[in-house]
Amino acid sequence: MAALAGRKLWFAGIGGAGLSAYAVLARAWGAEVAGWDRSETPYLVYVREAGIPVEVSDEPTVPVGFEAIISTAFRGRVEGRTRAELLAELVSLRDAIVVAGAHGKTTTTAMIAFTLRELGLDPAFLIGGEVPQLGGNAGTGEGLLVVEGDESDRTIESLRPRIAVVLNVDLDHHSRFASRAEVEKLFRRWLEHVPVVVRGDELEPVSFDLALPGEHNRRNAAAALAALELAGVRREDAVGPLTRFGGVGRRLETRGEARGVTLIDDYAHNPPKLDAALAAVRERHQEARVLVLFQPHLYSRTRHLAREFGSSLAAADVVAVTDIYPAREQPLPGVTGKLVVDALAELRPGAPVAWMPRIEDGAAYLARRARPGDVILTVGAGDVDRAIPLLEEALS
Repeated sequence: MAALAGRKLWFAGIGGAGLSAYAVLARAWGAEVAGWDRSETPYLVYVREAGIPVEVSDEPTVPVGFEAIISTAFRGRVEGRTRAELLAELVSLRDAIVVAGAHGKTTTTAMIAFTLRELGLDPAFLIGGEVPQLGGNAGTGEGLLVVEGDESDRTIESLRPRIAVVLNVDLDHHSRFASRAEVEKLFRRWLEHVPVVVRGDELEPVSFDLALPGEHNRRNAAAALAALELAGVRREDAVGPLTRFGGVGRRLETRGEARGVTLIDDYAHNPPKLDAALAAVRERHQEARVLVLFQPHLYSRTRHLAREFGSSLAAADVVAVTDIYPAREQPLPGVTGKLVVDALAELRPGAPVAWMPRIEDGAAYLARRARPGDVILTVGAGDVDRAIPLLEEALS
């Protein structure tokens, strides 16, 4: 497909989970593509494999003659179109399924894309995480385009797919929305322009076994199955691939074992996601103690949800909490990860919980307390996964 032939696109933040996928698809659809990022990321492997030149440096410079596409993380540093504007264009060029919602959209998008590929239907896809069974986060097939949508910056209502999947509605971005009602209003406006809609919260979880644990994944699979049926896939054909789907990177990803301790990493960054992750770990490792290294994500979220995070973490046996991963936000006075520790200590007096601002110290704290048969879960949307090699070294 050469729908973008003759275009020259330059991506600021090309190493991110989202823009890296957009760049690979734009290249496949005929555009000349280049990009910049501030640092190396795992996603740049796929970008370079697609033949896209990448500059890694401190400051971005748009090449002459290129349209600039700017990641949310670098808005204000260089002028250009937003990633959302490009995504709306890509969706308009192909029959598309867009998956949205506060929880589960990466996994559900990947489930749909994997099933379509397994059935020989050659999908294109844009997924906000690495999917080992799909070979990355982007696919350039000639079939349906399957896209993970995002309500965080309110731009999802510019997308015009044939099928929309709304898994759930929740207040997850406190710096963007004042209430859950405001999020619901955004989705209502968007869905007025979509011909076919799947509401995940109206579906029963699938009853067949999955490779992935957890009630939340059985609900994700139900939404994926409904979308696939609406796209013309027979239910009996879709079930087999869904049962074989092995998951997305950093979504309950088993990273190894050291001295009899299982190491699992998860991207959960709000209380419902954390609840689901802990429940799934308990489901799969029923006799194990669960030790958690939690890295809060965003100052605004931590300020609003510290007590809820404490309540979620109360389901663990031992907890260490690091300082906040700031992402796109500036610090707020008095808002640190210790708010979560204080909330948990109030809910479970005497529980083994530690305020460990540095990931290195949190990993050491849990390694000292782990024993064979335990599970250590690193969890958060920042860089807490770098604790895995630290844990492996400390345990071994």
